[in-house]
Amino acid sequence: MTSTLATMDDQGVLRLEGDLIFANVTSLLGQIDKQLQGAGQLIVDLEQVRDVDSSGLVLLLEVQERAQQRGVNVRFRALSDDLLGIARLSNVENLLLVDEPKSA
Repeated sequence: MTSTLATMDDQGVLRLEGDLIFANVTSLLGQIDKQLQGAGQLIVDLEQVRDVDSSGLVLLLEVQERAQQRGVNVRFRALSDDLLGIARLSNVENLLLVDEPKSA
């Protein structure tokens, strides 16, 4: 099993590193949930995410929902083409709050 890390940098960006897959999303949600507490806004950077499946997409949508419930403005940065493809196929691409597209 591959672990995924969520670390806050000194600019207030939560950087995810590893795989957004079924085996990791539950523990990762707990890590991200802690960062939502007391935050006014949160940028989640996915530049270092290597692999993703549909549960990774569900994770992002759940993070968005929890953030909105707490009044936190959350945006996702550097979503991979694979993740965007899953979102498109799932017909939820327009639901993701994207900060900026990942450059090729």
